[in-house]
Amino acid sequence: MELRRIGAGDAVAGFASGDDDLDRYLKRFAWFNQCRRFSVTYVAVDEGVIAGYLTVAAAQVERDDLPESLTADKPAYPLPALRVARLAVDRRYRGRGLGRELMRAAFVRASELSELAGCVGVLVDAVPHATGFYEKLGFLTLATLEGRSPVRPRPVPMFLTLAVADATSSAERD
Repeated sequence: MELRRIGAGDAVAGFASGDDDLDRYLKRFAWFNQCRRFSVTYVAVDEGVIAGYLTVAAAQVERDDLPESLTADKPAYPLPALRVARLAVDRRYRGRGLGRELMRAAFVRASELSELAGCVGVLVDAVPHATGFYEKLGFLTLATLEGRSPVRPRPVPMFLTLAVADATSSAERD
């Protein structure tokens, strides 16, 4: 399986993760947003079939939004981070560890970003049913907004330090 940036000719029409919003993003907005430098989408391609994708973008996190255990050495201004804006795996490729592999790719990009422009960690706004996946990778839940709706629950903001991301990425390679 090849992991690369999305291209204009990629066959996105057949992608079906089971989440209409994630599918629509890949099919209608991923290439558009990448061309305008809003984000970058990486696709995992298996013999011409998009098996999964990851969209990342530059972000920042406020020190006061981090768990207290992570704030001791952080300045009191916004800190640079990498946001995982979208992550989806096609139904046909579920259960093969592809989501974890895509996240490992995000960790590598965060480490590269730290060398180029600074990056203290990885942010994700997880859908409530996916928080367990991110917790297994070491993500911590950040303060959440009140007033969640059961019809359209708000995402759960989560954060992973670059040190943990680097360790996870290194462990996966070993």
